[in-house]
Amino acid sequence: MKIESISSLANILSNPIEYLKGVGPQKGDLLKKELNIYTFGDLLEHYPYRHIDRTRINLVSEISPQSDLPAGEAGFIQVAGVLVDLELIGQRSGRRLVGTLKDKSGFLELTWFQGIPWVQKLLEVGQSYLVYGRVSFYNGKPQIVHPEIEVLSAEQKPGKNFLEPVYPSTEKLKARGLGGRQIAKLTQVLMSLLREKDIPEILPEDILGPLKLIDRYRAFRQIHFPQFMSEYEEAVKRLKFEELFIAQLRMNLLRSNRHRFSKGVVFDKVGDLFNTFYKEHLPFTLTNAQKRVIKEIRSDTARGRQMNRLLQGDVGSGKTIVAVLIMLLALDNGFQACLMAPTEILARQHFQTISTLLEKMDVPVKLLTGSTKAAARKKIIKELEKGSLKILIGTHAVIEDVVQFNNLGIVIIDEQHRFGVAQRARLWQKSAIPPHVLVMTATPIPRTLAMTAYGDLDYSVIDEMPPGRKPIITVHRYEAHRSKVMDFLRDEIAKGRQVYIIFPLIEESAKLDYENLMKGYENVKAYFPEPKYWISMVHGRQPAAQKELNMKRFVEQDTQIMVSTTVIEVGVDIPNASVMVIESAEKFGLSQLHQLRGRVGRGTEKSYCILLTGSKLGNDARERIRTIVSTNNGFEIAEKDLELRGPGDIEGTRQSGVLNFKLASIVQDRPMLQLARNLVGQLLKNDPDLVSAENLQLKNFLNQQKGTVLWSKIS
Repeated sequence: MKIESISSLANILSNPIEYLKGVGPQKGDLLKKELNIYTFGDLLEHYPYRHIDRTRINLVSEISPQSDLPAGEAGFIQVAGVLVDLELIGQRSGRRLVGTLKDKSGFLELTWFQGIPWVQKLLEVGQSYLVYGRVSFYNGKPQIVHPEIEVLSAEQKPGKNFLEPVYPSTEKLKARGLGGRQIAKLTQVLMSLLREKDIPEILPEDILGPLKLIDRYRAFRQIHFPQFMSEYEEAVKRLKFEELFIAQLRMNLLRSNRHRFSKGVVFDKVGDLFNTFYKEHLPFTLTNAQKRVIKEIRSDTARGRQMNRLLQGDVGSGKTIVAVLIMLLALDNGFQACLMAPTEILARQHFQTISTLLEKMDVPVKLLTGSTKAAARKKIIKELEKGSLKILIGTHAVIEDVVQFNNLGIVIIDEQHRFGVAQRARLWQKSAIPPHVLVMTATPIPRTLAMTAYGDLDYSVIDEMPPGRKPIITVHRYEAHRSKVMDFLRDEIAKGRQVYIIFPLIEESAKLDYENLMKGYENVKAYFPEPKYWISMVHGRQPAAQKELNMKRFVEQDTQIMVSTTVIEVGVDIPNASVMVIESAEKFGLSQLHQLRGRVGRGTEKSYCILLTGSKLGNDARERIRTIVSTNNGFEIAEKDLELRGPGDIEGTRQSGVLNFKLASIVQDRPMLQLARNLVGQLLKNDPDLVSAENLQLKNFLNQQKGTVLWSKIS
């Protein structure tokens, strides 16, 4: 195939939709607003969600209340016959138009209650018609109410030679004559214009052949207007694979090009600071998973190319120690390090942890947040510019223009989905050569989602917990057991422990949330009266200073109970808190339940998570509760969450981009996704720049694609 033919892809399929016969400016605007159909190509990729079997003609005699109707969907029939009678019955609001269709085996009643004047003009007694609709029975006789009806000419063979597509539409479109059937007619017009040269093949033959995939032109024809369901299934298989393959290819090219062409600072030695800390000050032996991740990062940072790595580790897996060792690696090579956290509480916590870990070493560490006093801020900025301050930990304050580094070598970002892309980018603009980037998350990401949504990043996982860490005991209790749960909390508090009680946050109803929380707070106070017990409360309506103060009181053990909505921060580390009670647990997602559970179990004592629910649970809620009670493994939980909810709602992935598949599902099509990933790897290994003759079509297609910005890209 000549490459010139691919330019035709840009010709006809990039035509504005209003230029298609039957559309025009007004309908074109509606299609753009309602369905994002801007071009002929967009309409081509607006796929039907089901097909109606219009290839079969039913005989009236086949239809009875007991019959197994043979049409494409239960209760629908298609009959060809002559209209032998048409009569208007009744008065005013009770009027109906009744017709009788006769075929060689019997009579079928047709009834209309609406649009009667229009139908009367359309129909003629003695004319042959093809009728389609849902059959019902009135006084034991078959009838179709508001049938679809079209004229059959004498020479026309009844029935269609394809399965009729049904397209997604909207109420606004239907009101303007653009329902599913009208969209089908527009798609037929489009398909009549397209030739094979307009939809050239983009996948190499050595992929198509072994996988038995049909060519691209056939796939588009068959997905819209197949003759048989087997043709439709062939088309779906081909186009699903293409979606997954192209997504993997785009991300792998981004990652490959960064590996080959991006410039980065070089950490070429492991020096005294790293070795001294590793040998003398490590608080515990590293797990094999931590050692593996450190080795991956060391290899990345020594190449002279910018590292862009996502580090995923479950709550308590030891990401902070990895971060400390990598910062020391930067210092050993003459560079500064910066760690940025999304909130002041988390930044302060990191500062305290890292300062304690490094207190026996001569390594200056400072904290910069919005509440840092002016004099201290000025001193920090001066020391950073001079290079005497080696490690800076902070919040968004570190990205302010006034904050400049002498020689920034690595940026570590905690819970990266909490920062905007522009915010993150401002950090590595503070160095002439972009610093290495390590983003950490405790939000478990399913493997299939990670390789789809984050495939342009290098990816490390700490999938092993430190030895001696006790699993959190998780139990489910119904509302009827509340008094026993409260007795248990009293026992734990009597041992000197602290307790979280979390209430759900329903985004649509902040007022209702607040009322539920206040009611819950009063109930807790009734069980735990002051001054014997002291309670902190944190919620989204509080001023930041009040929230900070209430959190601080709990951290410093001035209060024994924290009543909160889900604003309680990821990663807040209070070793003395041993019980997490989650109210109305059925209203939480799986990952959210797991994240909340991770607030306890951080000390040496046995810890508990108690899920309180009402007595009536839906199937999904019951499955979520069963899963969270049965395992502490965040990766297993993330996979189940993906299965139950789909990728669009998983935390940190609510953005458009590589997950906007029209046909493929990364849950149902995991084997195909893995196959596409493997084949992309082989293809780029053999032809990294897509310059071979068999890959030029693919390269040209990628260059023509719109919206190629990947939201998951870190820099």
